[in-house]
Amino acid sequence: MIAVALSESERVRRRLRDARVGIVGLGGLGSNVAWMLVRAGVGALVLADHDVVDASNLDRQFYFLDQIGLPKTEALASNLRRIRPDVQLDLHRVRVSRENLPHLFAGCDVVVEAVDAASEKAAVIEGCCDALPETPLVAASGIAGAGSANSIVTRRLGEKVWLCGDAETPADGHALVASRVAAAAAHQAHMVVRILLGDPEP
Repeated sequence: MIAVALSESERVRRRLRDARVGIVGLGGLGSNVAWMLVRAGVGALVLADHDVVDASNLDRQFYFLDQIGLPKTEALASNLRRIRPDVQLDLHRVRVSRENLPHLFAGCDVVVEAVDAASEKAAVIEGCCDALPETPLVAASGIAGAGSANSIVTRRLGEKVWLCGDAETPADGHALVASRVAAAAAHQAHMVVRILLGDPEP
């Protein structure tokens, strides 16, 4: 049998198609990271959020007016399947905690932290580091306000942890602007793609 070498583009497509990525939180970051990964060709997503779509979400999250009141897991799944009907989606309408995180995201190639509250953010990051130490984690901090998008960067914090944002701007007292939130989400999504393709450097 003659082995046929894969082209670089085919290698990339296959690796992303075979990947499974978990997203904790489906708001401004998580919902936008999700559609970016689906368009990039990631084959399977594990999506977790306890909340429903609210009118106040529509200025920066990947939802639409007729989805107000729907669970974010359900609404986002519908939108993602309009992009790629064959994407595999594992939906969990729950508040992610340190206790349920290992069960929800076991088997993921990468986990994305995309929650708002500082206490929840810490719980997700600590939970991943403790319970899923071999699973890469891409987190975010410092995305609020209308400051320069050039201050949003990706930093590698450790062997398996990356942080996207300016790491300074607090959410309190600063508006969340769609363009800056999307810039941070793009950093997260692109870092996930790079990790999946074997290049862990930001």
